[in-house]
Amino acid sequence: MTPLPRDADGSDGTPGSAAALRSLFRPTSRPPPPRGPARPGRRSPPSRPPLAPVASRPAASSMAEPPPAEPAGREVRDRLSLWDRRPLPAAPLSDRQTDSVLELKAAAENLPVPPELPIEDLCSLTSQSLTVSLTAAVPESTEDVLLKGFAVLGMEDERIETAQQFFSWFAQVQTQMDQDEGAKYRQMRDYLSGFQEQCDAILNDVNSALQHLESLQKQYLFVSTKTGTLHEACEQLLKEQSELVDLAENIQQKLSYFNELENINTKLNSPTLSVNSEGFIPMLAKLDDCIAYISSHPNFKDYPVYLIKFKQCLSKAMHLIKTYTVNTLQNLTSQLMKRDPSAVPNSDNAFTLFYVKFRAAAPKVRTLIEQVEQRSEKMPEYQQVLSEIHQCYLDQRELLLGPSIASTVTELTSQNNRDHCALVRSGCAFMVHVCQDEHQLYNEFFTKPTPKLDELLEKLCLSLYDVLRPMIIHVIHLETLSELCGILKNEMLEDHVQNNAEQLGAFAAGVKQMLEDVQERLVYRTHIYIQTDITGYKPAPGDLAYPDKLEMMEQIAQSLKEEQKKLPSEASFSDVRLEDPDSCNLVKSGSSESLNPRHQTTISPADLHGMWYPTVRRTLVCLSKLYRCIDRAVFQGLSQEALSACIHSLLGAADSISKNKTQVDGQLFLIKHLLILREQIAPFHTDFTIKEISLDLKKTRAKINDLVSSTYKTIKTKLPSTLRSMSLYLSNKDTELILFKPVRNNIQQMFQKLHALLKEEFSNEDLQIIACPSMEQVNLLLSMSK
Repeated sequence: MTPLPRDADGSDGTPGSAAALRSLFRPTSRPPPPRGPARPGRRSPPSRPPLAPVASRPAASSMAEPPPAEPAGREVRDRLSLWDRRPLPAAPLSDRQTDSVLELKAAAENLPVPPELPIEDLCSLTSQSLTVSLTAAVPESTEDVLLKGFAVLGMEDERIETAQQFFSWFAQVQTQMDQDEGAKYRQMRDYLSGFQEQCDAILNDVNSALQHLESLQKQYLFVSTKTGTLHEACEQLLKEQSELVDLAENIQQKLSYFNELENINTKLNSPTLSVNSEGFIPMLAKLDDCIAYISSHPNFKDYPVYLIKFKQCLSKAMHLIKTYTVNTLQNLTSQLMKRDPSAVPNSDNAFTLFYVKFRAAAPKVRTLIEQVEQRSEKMPEYQQVLSEIHQCYLDQRELLLGPSIASTVTELTSQNNRDHCALVRSGCAFMVHVCQDEHQLYNEFFTKPTPKLDELLEKLCLSLYDVLRPMIIHVIHLETLSELCGILKNEMLEDHVQNNAEQLGAFAAGVKQMLEDVQERLVYRTHIYIQTDITGYKPAPGDLAYPDKLEMMEQIAQSLKEEQKKLPSEASFSDVRLEDPDSCNLVKSGSSESLNPRHQTTISPADLHGMWYPTVRRTLVCLSKLYRCIDRAVFQGLSQEALSACIHSLLGAADSISKNKTQVDGQLFLIKHLLILREQIAPFHTDFTIKEISLDLKKTRAKINDLVSSTYKTIKTKLPSTLRSMSLYLSNKDTELILFKPVRNNIQQMFQKLHALLKEEFSNEDLQIIACPSMEQVNLLLSMSK
C-alpha cells in the first residue's frame, strides 16, 4: 500500500489528515477480558493498553461499548470490599498469601512503558505514571510512526484508495490487534498447561508411590504381626521357663526341710555327739526350723509322719540337754554334800563354798539353758525341759541350803536367847543375804525369772519364821514388842525391801507375816496393860499429895536458886536436864525442844515428868510406843481406849484430892493433867474423843441480896488463893491467863445481866437496899488477876 502524498509541511494536503489518520488507528474501546474475582487485600495490576494503529478510526466512538451500569459496579465493589473487611473478613488471607500479593503489586508498579504507545498517549501520561525510564526511542514525526505501523502490518507496499480497502484494512488491523491482545493470555495458558501436564505427571508419580507405600505398609504390618507373634511366643516360653525354674527351686527348698531329717537323725544317733560341740546348737536351730515349717504346712503329703519323726528328734535333743544339765547340778551337790564337815570351820565358809562351786559351774550349762529359754515360748517341749531344769536346780539348792539355814538359825537363837530384838535383826539380816545371793546365783544360770525361786526362798524364810514365832507370842513387854515392830517395819520392809524389791519379794512376805504376829501380840498386850496399869491403877498417898508436892518442889527450887546465887557455877537449875526414867521424852528448860514448847526461862516443878500422875505418864508412854508400830485405825481405837481409861483415873484422883484438900485443888489437878494430855497427843494427828470438864459457878439464889453479897464476898476472898493455886499448878502466865480469861468474862457477863434484870424489876430504892456492886467494882476486883 502506497502511503498518502504529503505536503511541503509534512502533511497530506488535507487539513487535519494526520489527526484523522491517528484516530483511525485507535482501536475501539473494548471491555477487558473477564477475570476471576479480586481477592480481598489484593490489588490488580494495571492492564497494558493495546497497541494503537497508526491510522485513526473514524467510527471509534460509534463502535465503543457502553460502560457498565453504575449500580451494578457499586454492588460488585461492595461485595469485593467484604472480602477484606475487618475485623471479620469474608475471605481472610494467610500471611503467606498476603506477602505474595504485595510482591505482585510491587512488580506491577515497575512495568516499562510500551514502545508502541502513541506520542499523544505518551504525552498525556502524568508524571506519576512515568516512574521508570523510557526504553523506546521517541520517533521524530507522525509519519515515522505510521510507516512503522504499516511495516508491522506488512502493508508498506499497499495503498488504500477506496472505502472497501479501508474497511478491509481496518478489519485486518482489528484482527491483528485482537491477536496481539490475546497472545499473552494464550502464552500464559500454554505456560500453565505445561505446568498442569507436569503436575499431572507428578500426581501420577505420587499415586504410584502411594500405591507402592501402601503395599510396603501391608507387607510391614504382616511382618510386624509375625514378629510380634514370635516375640510373644518367646516371652511366653521364657516366662514358662522362669516359672519352671522357680517351681524347681521352690520344690527343692521345700524338700530341703524333709531332707534334713536323715542328717539330724544321723547326728543325734552318733555316739560322739556332745551338747557342748559346735554343731549341736546349729543342728538344734535347723531342727526348730524344720518343725516350724512342717507344722505350718499341714497339707503336704506325709505331713503327720514327718512331724512325728522331727518331734522324736527334738525329744532326743531335749533329753541330751536335760541329762547334761541335771547331771552337772547333781554332781555339784553330791561333791558339796560329801565334803568333810571338819574341813569347813564355820557356816559362813560353808555358804561361801556353796556359791563358789555353783558359780564356777554356771558357764558350762548357761549356753544350753539360754537356747532353751529363747525357744520356750515357741514350743511346749522347750518349756517343759526348762521347767524341769528349774525344778532340778531349785531342788539341789534346797538340799544344800535347808540344813545350813536351819543350823544357822539355831546358832543365832542360842547366841541371842534373851535378846529378842537382836535375834530378829540378825536372823532377818541373814535371810536378806541369802535371798540376794540366791537371786544372783540364779542369774548366773538363767536369764528369765521364775516364780519357783520365790517359792523356794519363802520356804527357806519360813524356817526362820517357825523359830521366831513361838518366841514372839510369849513376849509380854510393850517396849520389846514395839522395838520388834520398828525392826521389821522400818529396817526390813522400808529400808531393805523397798531398795531391792525384786530380790527380796519372798523375804518381804515372811517379814509381813511376822510383823502381823508382832502387831497382834502388841495390841493384845496393850489391852491388858490398859486394864491393869491404867484402869486398875491404885494411887498411893504420895500420888494424891496435892498441892503439898508442888509446894515442896517449889521450896526446893527456891533454895537451889538461892544457893546458886551464893555459889556461882556454870550450870544452874534452869539448865539442868530433867529426864523421866519411864519416858523417852526429854524436857529442857529455856528451850523449844520439849514436847510442850513454852517460851520461859525456868522450869516449873509441875512440868517434870516425875510430877505427872502415873496413869498420865503410862498412857503417853504407851501411845508413843504404839504410834509407829500399828495401823492408824487400830492406833486410833487403842488411843481412845487408853485416854478414856486415863481420864477416868484422873477424875477419880481429882475427887480424892477435892475430898482431902479443896475442890479448887482437885479441879486444877484435873485441868493440869488434861492440858498435858492434850499437848502430848497433838503430834499423833489422831481424832481423839476427849471429855471437857467445865466449872459450874452458878449458885442457887434464895435472896438477891444474900446472893449478891455472898457472891461478891466469895470472889473477893477466894480469888487470890485460886490465882495462887493456878500459879502453883500451872507455873505459866500464858496458860493462867488463857484459863482465867473465860472465868472473868463469865463473871462480868453475869453481873451485867444481873444489873439489867434489877433495873427492869426493881425500883431505885430497892436497888439501894440490894446494894449490888457496880461493874467498876467488879472489874477492879477481877483486875487483881493481872
